[in-house]
Amino acid sequence: MFMALFGTVVIAGIVGYVSEKTGWTHNGILQSIIICIGGAFLFYFVRVMFDVGFRSAGMNAIVSSIGALIIVPFHWRR
Repeated sequence: MFMALFGTVVIAGIVGYVSEKTGWTHNGILQSIIICIGGAFLFYFVRVMFDVGFRSAGMNAIVSSIGALIIVPFHWRR
């Protein structure tokens, strides 16, 4: 379980970096990585507490990172 948390953070950081480098987002590299890691942490703890999500911790990290990148910037944009 502890290693899954580290894996979640690493995968979320990679998703944030790749999304910024490919031009999918325009937040900045550090901001995208922070958004992805925050979303992955939130979804990881929801999965631990309520057992909601996919069976694979990696798939949970990828989906939650992409979801955070979609929700957070659009929420604050006018």
